[in-house]
Formats: sequence, C-alpha cells, structure tokens
Amino acid sequence: MTQEEQLQVDPRALVEVAVQVGREAGDLVRTMRAAAVPDVDTKSTITDVVTAADRASEQLVRRRLAELRPGEPVIGEEEGGDAVDGLTWVVDPIDGTVNYLYGIPHYSVSIAAQVDGVSVAAAVVEPASGRVWTAFDGGGAWLDGQRLAVSGATRLDVSLLGYGFAYRAERRQRQAETWARMATLLRDIRRAGAASLDLCAVAAGRLDAYAEHALGRWDWAAGALLAREAGAVVFLPGQAPELGADATFAAAPGIADALYAALVEHGFGKV
Repeated sequence: MTQEEQLQVDPRALVEVAVQVGREAGDLVRTMRAAAVPDVDTKSTITDVVTAADRASEQLVRRRLAELRPGEPVIGEEEGGDAVDGLTWVVDPIDGTVNYLYGIPHYSVSIAAQVDGVSVAAAVVEPASGRVWTAFDGGGAWLDGQRLAVSGATRLDVSLLGYGFAYRAERRQRQAETWARMATLLRDIRRAGAASLDLCAVAAGRLDAYAEHALGRWDWAAGALLAREAGAVVFLPGQAPELGADATFAAAPGIADALYAALVEHGFGKV
C-alpha cells in the first residue's frame, strides 16, 4: 500500500462502516425471510443453498459500501470478486443460510475489511437477536460493548469443540468418521451451522475451539479476527497443512497444541 492508502485505513472507522452496513443488511434479511425462503436455488451441491435474501443482502452491502467507501473492491459469497493489494471488503450476506431457510435464528451478516488479504476490522451482525460482534487489529474483540476473551481451557477431555461439514456427501462421510473418533477425547462437540458465529463463540469462550474444512474467505474473514483478538490460536486455510490445505482452526491457547495434535492423529488433515 502507498502511504496515502495507509492513512485511509483507520480500523475504528472501518468497524463503524461494517456495523452500519451489517445492521442494514440484517434488517433486510430478517424482514424478507417469508418472501425469500420459497425462492431457493442450489450451488455446489443440492445441500448448498442460496435464497433471494442472500442475493438481496449482498447487493445492499455492495451498494452501501460503494457509497460510504467509494472505489474499494468487494469480495462476496454470491457475486464473487478477487483479492487485491490494499483494502478489500469481504462479505457473507447470510452466513448460515440453511439455518435461515429452516427458521433457526442462528445466522449472521458478516463483513470484514482486509488489507493485503489480512483482516483488520470486522463486524458480525445477528439479525434475529440484534447482537453485534466487532473487532479490529490490535483493538480487541467485543460483543455489544463487552470485551471478549477466550476460555481458560487446559484439558481436551473437558473442552467443547465446534465443527462443521463440507457440502459434498463423500467428504462429509470422511469428516463424520473423524468427528466420531474425536468425540471420545472431548467433553462434547457442537454443529451450529454458521462459521462466523462459531468463531465468535470461541472469542467469547462459549466454545473452547473450532475446526472446519472448505470455508470460503467470507466465512472466516470477520470471525477469525474476533477469535484472534480475543486471544485464540488461529490458523486459516493454507497456514496449517497438517490439518488440510483448506482447514480453519481456532482454539484457546491452553488446548491448542493438544487439539492440533489430536486432529492430525485422528485423520482430520486427510478428509
């Protein structure tokens, strides 16, 4: 980035924009759910769904970012985009679309600002509850004004792990076998269906750790920053080859090494 561009990157201001736009998009998807749910398409597989609200939300976010931060590129789940040098916005217009489809209120609008591919500001908005999770580089992680910190877990056998499945059936089968083996080592495991909120849960100490494959940049861009700013050990896709090239991992420091080793031992990196 040029010096002029660096001066334009104020993480606090970026968070304010992400919160403002995320709330507007959250209001939209909440109010249009009844009309949006019948209009459902699929993407990579029959289980990978997209609703009219996903598309409308992303269009709103792109329009508002163009107004508030003109000229800055956007990567979105539905309309795509490419990572570039400098500042890029990364948007998941509805993270947890299957939950949204079924009326389960565990879904979010996730917006992050990245500089040279690294998240520096983030907001994760929960439309159903109105909760807003925020973080910026060096500024901590927050939920509605309350500072967050990861759990103090030190033992796997009393730790709670969040996880997820890929969309393709053959990979889900292999993942299920790995999670069955891991379940004997942990207090319990949870599959909630929204990666951004799972990462926020690690930040808040509601989960001791989280691991998943095949996330898009929009799935982790905001939540991973929250987890990191709350003190978690975080590996993003490409950073931990032993866990798989497309693995995302976040854990409280007291169990991170042990969990990493257990995942490798039980085949997580081979699914």
